[in-house]
Amino acid sequence: MTDTIRPYRIEIPESALDDLKRRLAATRWPERAPVEDWSQGTPLGYLQEICRYWGERYDWRATEARLNRLPQFVTEIDGLDIHFVHLRSKHASARPLVMTHGWPGSIVEFLKVIEPLVDPTAQGGAAEDAFHIVLPSLPGYGFSGKPTQTGWGVERIARAWATLMQRLGYTSYLAQGGDWGASVTTWIGVQDRDHCRGIHVNMPIVAVDKSTLAELTPLEKSALDARKYYADWDSGYSKEQSTRPQTVGYGLVDSPAGLAGWILEKFQAWTDCDGHPENVLTRNALLDNLMFYWLPGTGASSARLYWESFVRTKLEPVRVPSGASLYPKEIFRASRRWVEKRYVNLVYWNELARGGHFAAFEQPEAFVRELRACFRLMR
Repeated sequence: MTDTIRPYRIEIPESALDDLKRRLAATRWPERAPVEDWSQGTPLGYLQEICRYWGERYDWRATEARLNRLPQFVTEIDGLDIHFVHLRSKHASARPLVMTHGWPGSIVEFLKVIEPLVDPTAQGGAAEDAFHIVLPSLPGYGFSGKPTQTGWGVERIARAWATLMQRLGYTSYLAQGGDWGASVTTWIGVQDRDHCRGIHVNMPIVAVDKSTLAELTPLEKSALDARKYYADWDSGYSKEQSTRPQTVGYGLVDSPAGLAGWILEKFQAWTDCDGHPENVLTRNALLDNLMFYWLPGTGASSARLYWESFVRTKLEPVRVPSGASLYPKEIFRASRRWVEKRYVNLVYWNELARGGHFAAFEQPEAFVRELRACFRLMR
């Protein structure tokens, strides 16, 4: 094992981009579904349209250059290379903050919020709200290494992130995350109480409090309805990835159209988009995120996080100061009283009017406000 932190640049060979275009052009398409909406999955017409754009007009080099303007690094932790962005604030009062994405996301989700978090005064904010930002890619995701042995579940990733923050010289820090990032962040709060000063999640991982079932609030009733809908109609991807990630990985690594159909379906279902993902996210942004799965070929390795973690997740209490922001189109919603059963030191709670599962990606300004308001209470 080495503690070396190595500078990193994303440099995709032209041959890889040519191969992508060739595969897109050679896609063998199925027939269209006998329904007009997304109820059977990503519609044929939309997927053909976005794949045509991907192959003919999308400019990866512009995105690559944008990413390479950020300070990127790789370091080996527990035998695995971890890719991360580390952007330090100019403000002396800035606090370290590690932010973790989930599936089917990437560090691309956070690109719009980095600058206001690092330099709030540039946009009329207060220097006290500044952060040193650390954005790691999950193991098996993006440009991080792919685990070759079992054991890389959310608890181990949380330990790796604690190691990363100490390696960067941060003896105390804050943590934030959504989706799998919320699980990792929660486990940081459970495991690293000596260094983690507080956490914020936009999808708190909690069980339904059965003692409340006799007198549910409207929010709780809608949350239970949403959980049932997810179990009945929206969780097929999760069942496959948590049981047979290798099997589904073959198609996801081999076919860009297959990967796009698999992932874009979730952006339509989980964003607050009035029925179409491009109502809230640009086509280029959706493809930027897809490229973090296509270029490094992470269809199988990213899915394995479900196999490692999904059926093994424990709900241990979180005692560090915690905050949660509830977005109306989140997959798993919960009331404050449910959340407080696990996050026993909940100091911040807010229910927002707009937004979904990809909070920073969809509603960057509101997301920044949430983090500032939450972490002000953890000074």
